[in-house]
Amino acid sequence: MLQKAELSDKADSENNLGGSSETMYFIGLDVHKKTISYCVKDAAGCVYKEGKTGSTRRELDNWIRTLPQPRMIAMEATIFTGWINDHLLPHAEKVKVAHPLMLRAIAAAKKKNDRIDAGKIADCLRCDFLPECHMATAEIRDRRRTLRYRNLVLRQMVQMKNRVSGLLMESGVSYDKQRLHKVGYFTDLLSASEEINESIRPLLKLSREHILRAQRLDRALTSSLERDPLLSERLRRLRTIPGVGPITALTWALEIGDYTRFRSVKEAISYCGLCSAEKSSADKVMRMPISKQRNKHIQHVLVEAAKMAPRQDFVPAEQLAGKAVA
Repeated sequence: MLQKAELSDKADSENNLGGSSETMYFIGLDVHKKTISYCVKDAAGCVYKEGKTGSTRRELDNWIRTLPQPRMIAMEATIFTGWINDHLLPHAEKVKVAHPLMLRAIAAAKKKNDRIDAGKIADCLRCDFLPECHMATAEIRDRRRTLRYRNLVLRQMVQMKNRVSGLLMESGVSYDKQRLHKVGYFTDLLSASEEINESIRPLLKLSREHILRAQRLDRALTSSLERDPLLSERLRRLRTIPGVGPITALTWALEIGDYTRFRSVKEAISYCGLCSAEKSSADKVMRMPISKQRNKHIQHVLVEAAKMAPRQDFVPAEQLAGKAVA
């Protein structure tokens, strides 16, 4: 039977609060932009301490010194989780990150606030019920951030190209759709076409400048990742697969990270969103549409690569997707 933890008189190496070296303390964090609610519980589930602290590195350093050791920390995955995980990792036995969609107990609760959320996360950690998700290394996260920024640049470039086409269509200008965004054709169209209204010429020029800047930025970001020593060898091996280009290889390497975390190919397929959801009850099994619980970045790239493969006379689409996942 678990008994309530008792603090010893001997101080540990990090603080002077004491704390039994045999008693593990479980800390749940509810992370927000400016504050972090926390709840510290012992193995018996008794609350040792709870409250709020600021979500800055200095305030976290001051806060962690007030807590007993040994300790385990858990938090829900958010946009702030990466740097907090890295900062707290040297100060705890383990730091775990919970999958937000799997924490159903918190979302379904009748009464919900930051203090209760932190306490429930601590309970999940204490009882080993925490739905832990994979936390990539800082090196992979830094490079993944660059790749996702490149995706943002491309989306904005496509929006600007659509805006250029829209401006021309609104004015009734005839143009070649396939050649519109070529440098020479666009310049000739502006100078020679009498259908272009003077009111839209400045907008067309600004849009074209934005597209050119985005193209230069795209090339710079992609080339910097391809030359990265951490990725170069893996990218070379991935590109030996027919139909896999630099963007597909970069996305796979950075979004998947450590592929050994998948125990089977089926888990990798599910993570990539290449299979449908399943609902079964008794003897009835229903296949649903593709689940939204997937990595949307790797799914988008693999689906687009499978669509492009037949056009480029590579391998069949199904074979390409299977090789990429394997």
